[in-house]
Amino acid sequence: MFTNDEINLMCIYDTGTREGLIAELTKMRGYLGADETELLALTDSALEKLRHMSDEEYAALDLFPDFD
Repeated sequence: MFTNDEINLMCIYDTGTREGLIAELTKMRGYLGADETELLALTDSALEKLRHMSDEEYAALDLFPDFD
């Protein structure tokens, strides 16, 4: 469901809850400049997926960064 890049981004901002992560990603997105199109798109994609999943689905995610 999530790409490797989305998982890595979510790991950085994870608060332990789906709503908390959505809030942190939304807050971070507000600091991005218009020229940061790749990070904006990545953040928007992750936010869209998080908003459409349940708390139970979120709890089942393994949010461990994979930098390989």
